[in-house]
Formats: sequence, structure tokens, C-alpha cells
Amino acid sequence: MWNCRSSYVRRSAFVLSVTWLLVIGAMPAWADTAAERLTESATVLKEIMNTPDKGIPDDLLRSAYCVVIVPGVKNVGFVIGGKYGRGFVLCRQDNRADWGPPAAVRIEGGSVGFQIGASETDVVMLVMDKRSMSGILSSKFTLGGGAAVAAGPVGRSTTAQTDATLQAKILSYSRSRGVFAGLALTGATLREDRDENREMYGTAVTNKAIVAGRVAAPAVAADLIALLNGYSRRET
Repeated sequence: MWNCRSSYVRRSAFVLSVTWLLVIGAMPAWADTAAERLTESATVLKEIMNTPDKGIPDDLLRSAYCVVIVPGVKNVGFVIGGKYGRGFVLCRQDNRADWGPPAAVRIEGGSVGFQIGASETDVVMLVMDKRSMSGILSSKFTLGGGAAVAAGPVGRSTTAQTDATLQAKILSYSRSRGVFAGLALTGATLREDRDENREMYGTAVTNKAIVAGRVAAPAVAADLIALLNGYSRRET
């Protein structure tokens, strides 16, 4: 019986791998370069924040230490599910005023259960404390492992939100097929994307070094940084 189970697991893993490759290959490559992903991230942020009464609350964005934006996270399911995406984390400088340059990240994760299909989802996360900020900037960080992750509230203000939600260290959101809402994203991992950093900055540089201000923001990130600065100062 054990051999049968092992054989089933191997077959399932093989089917998942093949399905994953087929689905990823079939999905349109909207953003193949770091510059394109930065432009897409700016578009995602703008569309989300400009949604009347349904966007990320301005006061939460002003309080956040970092923002993670991963446009077009690919989700695939065939008995065992998985997700993959590439995006950026931007953090405030030491004076807690303006937002700093983007550092590249990859999101990876899986889930177990009967599921079939594939989709793309835009993911945005707010990092609300310094300890979680340090975790996000490490080479590998498991969401929900070192910091509580909760579905973020939506609307122009968080005044009416519960304390339980606002005590979370990371608030996560998703947008799929035009629907934007809080997302309980746990178990996935965020990894430093050195290849993407090298493409943006022309040299091997760590996420910690980028956030520390040791390199200047690339010109292609100007729109995204300007949007974050503008929304953080917007009057509610």
C-alpha cells in the first residue's frame, strides 16, 4: 500500500510539473523585463488606489514601512496548487517621508486540495512594522511564519476597522478579474531576486543594500515612486 501511495504522489507531482509548464507557457507574458514589471506595478497601484471607496486606505499606506507589489501572480491548480510571480518591495527612507528605490522579489507558494484551472492575480502587501520589514528584506521570508498576515481592509479610511485586523504585521490584498479585496495570503514565500536587481542596477546588489540607499533608484522606477509619495500625502 505504501508503494502505491508513493507512486501516486510521484505521478501527482509529475502531472503538476507538466501542467505548470503548459499553463505558464500559455499565459501571455505581459511583463518580461524589470522595466516592464515596474511600469505594470505602477499601473496596478494607480488603478487600485483610485478605486472609489474600495482602494487601500490612505492612512494605512502612510503608516506602512514597506509596500510589496507583485503584478500578475500566476496561480495554477491540478490536484496540487501553486503560485509564482515577480515584483518589487519599496520601503521608506530613514526619515519615514519619501519612498526609496525598488528591490526585486519573487513570490512562490503552494496549496493542497482538489483544484483545476489557472489565473493571474495582482498582489499588494503593506508591511506595518520594522521586524517584518527586516524579514521581507532577507533572502527568504515565509508569509505568516515570522509575522502575522491578514487580509487588509479596503476603503478610504480604516476608522471603522477592527483592532484584530489592524494589529497584523502584514496586510495583504489581491485583484483578480477586476475584483479587489483583502487576501489571507499565508504559507507563500518571498525571495530576493538577484537577477532582477542586476538588470535594474547593472550590478549585483542585495535588497538590504537597495533599501539602505546605497544605490540610486533607476529612472524606470520614477513613476512608481512618485505615485507612492503622492498617495502617502493625499488628503483623506
